[in-house]
Amino acid sequence: MFTKQQRQALSGLLAEQDFPPEIQVAERMAGDGSDRQFYRLVVGEMSLLAVLPNLGQPQGLAEARAAYAIGRHFFAHEVPVPRIYGFAEECGLILFEDLGDTKLHDLVLRHGAEAPEVDICYRQALAALAHLQTETRHGFQPDWCWDTPSYDRELMLVRESGYFKKALCEDLLGMSPLPQGLGQEFVSLAERASQEPDDFILHRDFQSRNLMVCEGKIRIIDFQGVRFGPLGYDLASLLIDPYAGLSLDRQQALLCCYIDTLVSHIPLDRERFIEGYYYMALQRNLQILGAFAFLSKNREKQFFRQFIIPAAATLHEHLGAPQGQDFPCLRAVVEQALTLIMENQQ
Repeated sequence: MFTKQQRQALSGLLAEQDFPPEIQVAERMAGDGSDRQFYRLVVGEMSLLAVLPNLGQPQGLAEARAAYAIGRHFFAHEVPVPRIYGFAEECGLILFEDLGDTKLHDLVLRHGAEAPEVDICYRQALAALAHLQTETRHGFQPDWCWDTPSYDRELMLVRESGYFKKALCEDLLGMSPLPQGLGQEFVSLAERASQEPDDFILHRDFQSRNLMVCEGKIRIIDFQGVRFGPLGYDLASLLIDPYAGLSLDRQQALLCCYIDTLVSHIPLDRERFIEGYYYMALQRNLQILGAFAFLSKNREKQFFRQFIIPAAATLHEHLGAPQGQDFPCLRAVVEQALTLIMENQQ
């Protein structure tokens, strides 16, 4: 289960915190799309979460260092993240507070997105997001970021629209040739999205499976990919999240709730924000589809395949807005992709 080095590191971290040295239970846990290893440990009367990097990946240790530094920074700024009890830098082991098993996605499945108890959790999540994005900027060090220090035009083109084109259109669906103007539309979209102020803290995967519900309170996990970026991206990640399938009316209500919360932290031009949010949502939607296609085909994680149609339908719906007239090639590609996906599922 653990290597000798990892066992020694774990024993050292438990001793530092005066936790009992005996581990009664060590349960391996699933990690969605992550390559990391997760273990629930029971020591005495406490339950802890041990997270280990995939050492087969060259970025594994760097990602672990980022999670540790960013997690401590967030906790110190009263962001509702799990407490970190210790970090063994030599092997990347992080010992977290155990937040249980209930995700916001679980509540949506159990009660429905419109249920009052679910609405309370979404509003908590939006308040926590606005706080994270604005109040943790002070003292945040860009060199904590293991991937890139900021969300920028190159990232959009390579790892969002480019990801969508390669993983979904070409690899999963075999779509060829693609419309000649598609690449220029991706450039235009990235250029417009790049106009949004980007000096805020960006989680980059702020969705219902990365929000735990512990003792009735929202807690944020999976923050190792944090960097600087625009406000609207994380909001879009939550509102167009295909796991939850929020209606357009529900999205609109929560968007207004977020803005009302955000203005208590920073001055905000509401109209400008809403205009830019449209392009953030398109970028996020492209990233989602690329990721789900890659995980289901290349990593054989079939859990994600069921969400490709909802994500593609959301993208098609957004492209039907007036601003979508600037992206006719993308709209045609999404329509063709939807047809192919549904044919493949018959």
